[in-house]
Amino acid sequence: MKHLAFTAILALIAAPAVASQCPMDMSRIDAALETAQLSDEQLAEVEALRAEGEELHAAGDHAASVETLGQAKDILGIE
Repeated sequence: MKHLAFTAILALIAAPAVASQCPMDMSRIDAALETAQLSDEQLAEVEALRAEGEELHAAGDHAASVETLGQAKDILGIE
């Protein structure tokens, strides 16, 4: 029972941290897009991933948002 309570507390503490990461990731993507040298296909994919990440964040699915935005960051070569 103690382990379950501990896990629940950790999840509650971690959720705001993940939620705040999404806007930071979106800002970094937006900044990188200004100078990125991507093919039209890559640019379209990054923009689509960025939009999807924002929608997931707005819907409260922050883990999926971070993952999706991470894919866009990978294409852009940013951490």
